[in-house]
Amino acid sequence: MPTPFESATLNIKLYDLRREAVMREARTWFVREFNPTTADELISIITGPKNAFFRMVLGYWDMAASMVTHGAIDADTFFAAHGEVMAAFSKVQPYIEQIRARNVSPDFCRHLEQIVMARPNAEAILAKFRAMLLASARQRAAAAVTPNT
Repeated sequence: MPTPFESATLNIKLYDLRREAVMREARTWFVREFNPTTADELISIITGPKNAFFRMVLGYWDMAASMVTHGAIDADTFFAAHGEVMAAFSKVQPYIEQIRARNVSPDFCRHLEQIVMARPNAEAILAKFRAMLLASARQRAAAAVTPNT
């Protein structure tokens, strides 16, 4: 078990990585614009020009989650500092098995799935995130086509 100082130090390093310019751009796209509603739609999106952003965001969160699954960061400390992980996983969780099958990668986001699904009420939290993020995307889309008066 890591000491609180060790967990805090690694969490700060993870936060610093999230601040890198391309990572910020990828995370913004992932949270705001990546809103698949079917597995086929998800596959279509991630096999297109945004594939690098998709891999960057989920690769980052799976790497960060691996630090929890391997005991380098305490899970409660991790979740206290990185709530975005739930939002990110909520976007792919309904389609995770299809992604794994189509990618021929049975371990795709395994660490991420493990830590998120171990949280109390994980399914309900993920469903709330999905609904909230989709509603926000719809509001942005409606605002973009409705001129300000």
